[in-house]
Amino acid sequence: MNKKILLLGSGELGKEFVIACQRYGQHVIAVDSYAGAPAMQVADDCEVINMLDGDALDRIVAKHQPDLIVPEIEAIRTERFYSYEEQGIQVVPSAKAANFTMNRKAIRDLAAKDLGVRTATYRYATSYKELVAGVDVCGIPCVVKPLMSSSGKGQSVIKSTEDIQKAWDYAMEGSRGDLKEVIVEGFIDFDYEITLLTVTQKNGPTLFCPPIGHRQERGDYQESWQPMPMQAEHLAEAQEMAAKVTAALGGAGIWGVEFFITKEGAYFSELSPRPHDTGMVTLAGTQNLSEFELHARAVLGLPIPRIEAKHNGASAVVLATETSDKTPEFVGVEAALLEENTEVRIFGKPTTRPYRRMAVTLAFGEESVQELVEKAKKNAAKIQVK
Repeated sequence: MNKKILLLGSGELGKEFVIACQRYGQHVIAVDSYAGAPAMQVADDCEVINMLDGDALDRIVAKHQPDLIVPEIEAIRTERFYSYEEQGIQVVPSAKAANFTMNRKAIRDLAAKDLGVRTATYRYATSYKELVAGVDVCGIPCVVKPLMSSSGKGQSVIKSTEDIQKAWDYAMEGSRGDLKEVIVEGFIDFDYEITLLTVTQKNGPTLFCPPIGHRQERGDYQESWQPMPMQAEHLAEAQEMAAKVTAALGGAGIWGVEFFITKEGAYFSELSPRPHDTGMVTLAGTQNLSEFELHARAVLGLPIPRIEAKHNGASAVVLATETSDKTPEFVGVEAALLEENTEVRIFGKPTTRPYRRMAVTLAFGEESVQELVEKAKKNAAKIQVK
């Protein structure tokens, strides 16, 4: 049971995963591109490297000889993972899953072409000219995203032909790694979006958490709530799609599978092979195990008998407003915690920049999710990052 885990990416999601693993006596080495990242603050050891440098990645794998490699971000030389698997290292959820899901092109083609899962109309573009052609096919309005990015960076909506150049430039700015290609998607007239946290196990059935609703700005989530009220047939369809895609990718762990829900049913959008930012709402005790505890159990091969809904919950982000290299201070935490059934999680990021996610407020109870969202938002507004 005493495994050595190499965590690639050490943000707030990684921090909670490290805590969950250490409760099971694991040894975690947290890796990121800067010192003092959130997960490093609770890990047993840490490394600072550029994970897009394949040689640097090989060096720390050889140095630490981990039992498991757990990616938390997209900007990694994931093609190296196949070699690590051949060395007997468990890649979470699998080398194939990490490679496919770190690139929107691979996962979209797998879902739409190979598995026949319903998606939006889409095209790819490696130049402005190709983007114009893709917009002609997908129509206006449409959505443009870098093939490799995270937290909505580089994502925008084209509402007129005048927006095409701006969308291309913004996508290039937000693209992570050295892959300069975008996906353009036809706009879906959806009623709402959900994240369906899906757990695949080594020796157990695929399980699903209650669906999570969320709201985005600038391509990044602002609030999330669980459960998202929805029709049973639409949920069942989304679960069937999620099970099909995760089975094709293989491996054990938690997956954040995103769907658009329309009057006709579910449309597959994206998939992340790790805990999802919208799933931080599970830290409010909305289910018997948080998404981080589920991920830890799944990757360690520990049994998960069932996922049980406990009560309603909501999360709201606390954002920085300016750029600073100084350690941030948080004002108003006491005021936020005066409310019953609330929690605040400060991530411990050492620097700030506008719109950087620095903390999250949680609200839970028997109220409706709409009421809990307003409560979480109100508490988040009380907190200032200085």
